Amino acid sequence: MGKVFYTFGDDISTDIIYPGRYMATVLPSETPEYAFDDIKDLNKILVNREFPEDGIIVAGKNFGTGSSREQAVSTLKGYDLIIVAKSFARIFYQNSVNLGLRIIICPDIEAEKDDELEITGDKVINKTSGKEFEIIPHSKTRQEIIDAGGLIAYTRNRLIGKTA
Repeated sequence: MGKVFYTFGDDISTDIIYPGRYMATVLPSETPEYAFDDIKDLNKILVNREFPEDGIIVAGKNFGTGSSREQAVSTLKGYDLIIVAKSFARIFYQNSVNLGLRIIICPDIEAEKDDELEITGDKVINKTSGKEFEIIPHSKTRQEIIDAGGLIAYTRNRLIGKTA
């Protein structure tokens, strides 16, 4: 169960998520402070950690459009957020899997700030409105990578499993 603390419409670009002027800052430990830096209220919520545990951002279609900058994902991963969107831009989606960002594809999602969402294996249940929305599942391997915390952790676990 998580709580929606911010919502977006369609076509949120990687430049909105992680502004290009910070591209010299690439360490995952440093990028989170610049998340949504041009949206001051959201940046303040994140930097001051004023969002609930298992905080959820809900977005429309094509979340993460634009450049292939990995920092747009690492900045969000740094807060251990869940992103529920109607769809994700292709490169952002793959970067999210590779870095282990918890992303949920839910084409019909309807949620507002402060709504309580329960995410099950195949649907998102908006406990506030009582509505249920189907999830488009990730492939088995992609979900395993996300669950492991990213591609590096997934690969490490597989190598250890093969040698143990």
